Amino acid sequence: MNAASMHPREMRARIRRGDWTGPTVGCSDGYVQANLVVLPQRLAGDFLLFCERNPGPCPLLEATRPGEFEPRDTAPGADLRTDLPRYRIYERGELQEEVTDLLRVWSDDFVAFLLGCSFTFDDLLAKAEIPVRHREEGRNVSMYVTNRACAPAGPFAGPLVVSMRPIPAGLVARTTEITAKLPLAHGAPFHVGDPLAIGITDLSRPDFGDSVTVGPDEVPVFWACGVTPQAVAMEAKPESMITHAPGHMFLTDLTHAE
Repeated sequence: MNAASMHPREMRARIRRGDWTGPTVGCSDGYVQANLVVLPQRLAGDFLLFCERNPGPCPLLEATRPGEFEPRDTAPGADLRTDLPRYRIYERGELQEEVTDLLRVWSDDFVAFLLGCSFTFDDLLAKAEIPVRHREEGRNVSMYVTNRACAPAGPFAGPLVVSMRPIPAGLVARTTEITAKLPLAHGAPFHVGDPLAIGITDLSRPDFGDSVTVGPDEVPVFWACGVTPQAVAMEAKPESMITHAPGHMFLTDLTHAE
């Protein structure tokens, strides 16, 4: 069975065993993928407010109780310490390391947040015969830091990050229609067209993820991205923040319809 057709429980088991360590592009089609942010309890309230003020990049799916690593609402029985392929550990805005589990660093003080991800709608675009270039090329999606600021909350302030998919000009309206129906997966595009308008000077040099081919008849289409908290961490410099590594998402048991 290939990764696209696997139930999220099966994919999470593969990830937990270390059998899958790469990006989750094209995994468990039909199910919701999620970004992860883990913070000390004293910062959780401010980050919750940050999500409420910035629902585009941070559509909240679930927040755990302090110390809990089981996402009871989105994937009962899962373990947020082990069930993502790769994590990033930040201290005071500096990336310290990437790890494949959080067992040695997990604290009873941690609160975990799961935020919607645009990988969720990639299979819907593919089924509508809209090209999804990063899937076609076997790459991670391209992500860029923009010149647009998020609405601040407490110590959390910083730039919006977007993901980009090249879309044939004649299919942009259909793409918007499809993705707008999934606001918890970032919804409709944030921006269509000229990258310079949002501060992106070179599409071939993404800040996160991989570059992809943009055809001459294609338009770059940008969605708010759940990597935004990582860019915010670099600016706000909270004493501790753990996130997914870009593109290495948590696979929930929620379907598109849910």
